[in-house]
Amino acid sequence: MHTVTARSGRVLRPLAMLLGVLALGLASAFGPASAYGQGTVLKVVPQASLRVLDPIWTTGYITRNHGYLIYDTLFAMDASLKPQPQMVDKWSMSPDKLKYTFTLRPGLKWHDGQPVRAQDCVASLKRWGARDVSALTLMRFVKSMDAVNASTFTITLNEPYGLVVESLAKISSNVPFMMPERVALTDPQKQIEDYTGSGPFKFVKEEFVPGVKAVYDKFKDYVPRKEPPSLLSGGKVVKVDRVEWIYIPDQNTAMAALLNGEVDYFENPAIDLIPLMQGKPHIVVANTDPLGNQGVLRPNHLQPPFNNPKARQALFYIVNQEEYMRAIIGDPAKFKLSWAMFMSNGPMATTAGSEGYKQDFAKAKELLKEGGYNGEKVVLLDPTDQFVPHNAALVTAQLLRKAGVNVEVQAMDWSTMLTRRADKKPVSEGGWNLFHTWVTGADQTNVLSNFQAAGGCDKAWFGWFCDPKLEELKVQWAKETDLAKKKALAAQIQTRAYEGGAYVPLGQFDLPTAYRDNLSGVIISPVTIFWNIAKK
Repeated sequence: MHTVTARSGRVLRPLAMLLGVLALGLASAFGPASAYGQGTVLKVVPQASLRVLDPIWTTGYITRNHGYLIYDTLFAMDASLKPQPQMVDKWSMSPDKLKYTFTLRPGLKWHDGQPVRAQDCVASLKRWGARDVSALTLMRFVKSMDAVNASTFTITLNEPYGLVVESLAKISSNVPFMMPERVALTDPQKQIEDYTGSGPFKFVKEEFVPGVKAVYDKFKDYVPRKEPPSLLSGGKVVKVDRVEWIYIPDQNTAMAALLNGEVDYFENPAIDLIPLMQGKPHIVVANTDPLGNQGVLRPNHLQPPFNNPKARQALFYIVNQEEYMRAIIGDPAKFKLSWAMFMSNGPMATTAGSEGYKQDFAKAKELLKEGGYNGEKVVLLDPTDQFVPHNAALVTAQLLRKAGVNVEVQAMDWSTMLTRRADKKPVSEGGWNLFHTWVTGADQTNVLSNFQAAGGCDKAWFGWFCDPKLEELKVQWAKETDLAKKKALAAQIQTRAYEGGAYVPLGQFDLPTAYRDNLSGVIISPVTIFWNIAKK
């Protein structure tokens, strides 16, 4: 297990004015916590407001993090990125490699007290398999999934597929979280309404204020594994009685709350606040994601003008990655310019397909014209409460206008954007053309889990990139065992993603986290998790 340590730094300006806002802005958010009693409460400023509660319906990381609190997984990746059993006690593979048998750990319970059954897991995997981009590849090989008895189920394949367990141990969105069968039978295209899990915390629905506050109590019947924690595997030992997410949209106010001891953990502080916190008494600033992040500009492939690949390719000539990275991160030591869709520090890193791309407005205008653009309104979604996509949106709006695009920037909060981006309607009916996000290397380094480069058409990620040939190449990549051949296939996949204008990588960067030094046991992980954290 790895834990983070404090870094020294220097405060650049006074904070007294910022601290003064606490009395006005946080009283209602913090008030209910005192009613909980004497239990240990971990107070967190999450990265975004939580409104969508279904981690299978959305890839939003705020919902993924919510999922890790209340749900558990069959397998999990350790610090060496090797899959380890989690809910599974033992498993085996038939000699012909066509049948996998999994037996659950004894004593697993749902939050309502009912036992976790094999039937629940089968139903959960089927729902996940209908939404997740890596699961869609896995399901092409699955003949059937069947419960043998209450604790054992099987996955039978049409042909051998060597990434079954790795897929079940997927780190990030969409995570194959296990849900009760009655919940998992919900239409994958609709959001669940029952949030019963079997994870280390219980969601306190009665205290949920959408977009403002979410509360999680320790699940006393949860039995952690005996192994020490390692990344997302091992024992999920809960060392606090309650976790409270208190969303504070103003970054300065959130920082003041942390400095003043009103909150314990500030998940994603804006980069320009980091120097103000480094070196302050009782504050730890650290990078808890060892894989880094990739900025993303995503076009809507269904709506004009970006339903034409020429118009999508124009975006590559509008972008200057350094402009984005300086706007988002600022410090060159914390970012890297890279066109590698599978991350420059990943095993499948390649520049294939991106050769020759550089900012060229004349070329962009030419491609937009060839793509049928004639001055129509282009809607750019702008989540103003998230500094990464917001700052990126400001840059994109300016660059689009330089290219002669009639861009309309529509401001909203992040949670609203997570819902808006799922809308396939035309712009005239409230649809959209472009949005920004950022993605952890845990998603991007793997060819199957990079959902921006997936070409699954109506089953693809928001933006709905469609390239059946690319999907066939992904299947070949998944079946290939020779590393050199896998890299060659990854290069072909990335080339097709660039040819189709799947998305625009904006560069790679680190996002630090800040917390009070009375916390211990913070695990280095690309996912924000709250087990193993103790509070003095």
